[in-house]
Amino acid sequence: MQFFERFKSGLKEVRSKWGSSLAKLITTADESPDFWEQIEETLIKGDVGVDLSEKLLSDFRAFRKTAGTNQSLPLLIFGKQLEAIFAGNPLNGAPLRQSGIPSVVLLSGVNGSGKTTTAGKLAAQYTRDGKRVVLAAADTYRAAAIEQLKTWGDRCGARTVSHGMGSDPAAVVFDAIRSAKADGSDLVIADTAGRLHTRHNLMEELKKVARVVDREVGAANAEFLLVIDAVMGQNAFQQAKVFGEALPLTGIVLTKYDNTAKGGVILSVVHELGLPVRYVGLGEKVEDLALFRPREFIEALLGLQEGDLSREGLRS
Repeated sequence: MQFFERFKSGLKEVRSKWGSSLAKLITTADESPDFWEQIEETLIKGDVGVDLSEKLLSDFRAFRKTAGTNQSLPLLIFGKQLEAIFAGNPLNGAPLRQSGIPSVVLLSGVNGSGKTTTAGKLAAQYTRDGKRVVLAAADTYRAAAIEQLKTWGDRCGARTVSHGMGSDPAAVVFDAIRSAKADGSDLVIADTAGRLHTRHNLMEELKKVARVVDREVGAANAEFLLVIDAVMGQNAFQQAKVFGEALPLTGIVLTKYDNTAKGGVILSVVHELGLPVRYVGLGEKVEDLALFRPREFIEALLGLQEGDLSREGLRS
């Protein structure tokens, strides 16, 4: 119930702007060409993407040919189709790996995506669970980012390692990991500068940071998460492709999802990029950075009841 209610509350905006109109169309008893065009247009406007929209429409059209006019069943079947998009990757909604002492989480992304806030919220959540967290202020281009991260650390009891403006980000991460090893901390969360994905030198700098992480803790003890602003929509794909060339990305954190009118971006990210969504931002509070739960998310988006997609006998 807790996760479903959180998604239901956090998705209020995107449901009113996109999800409810999609659900209304899905349950309409119509087979005209205009009807199918409206569904496709709604999916594409919601940033689902052309290829995925066409696939969803084709599968749903096949279902409608064999189904009756029951209004609830089409919505449930469509929900199962959406759920199937996430089913291929078990890391969707998976918590951070914590197999090492320390484990490392490196957050990357463009300016304004919400990396520093995400780092702070993760630190707050893990310290609440009794973990010893070290924050690495590796965004050395903005004094405000360093101070913001220190404030988060002070609030939640996480130690912050920083070298000040203009210092080497890789050196900051190196010192944070070594410091964590020395005092037995569980987790290092590294905030990085907002890299413009079109700037080669900045991406090379990020590769250097990744090499330090790999050398110090190994790939099995590291998470490389790309933080994407959901409001960016389709532009997120190009970002993810370029960042994926610089880093061995293990997942996506989709921030500001509660403010987007284009709810389909989360479907596109998983389908087009093959990257799992690990966390989704649904508000300003610490707990509003939630582990992504595909089933509860889809039920809340389409206005279904909790557990509807778990019904036996439903096929996608």
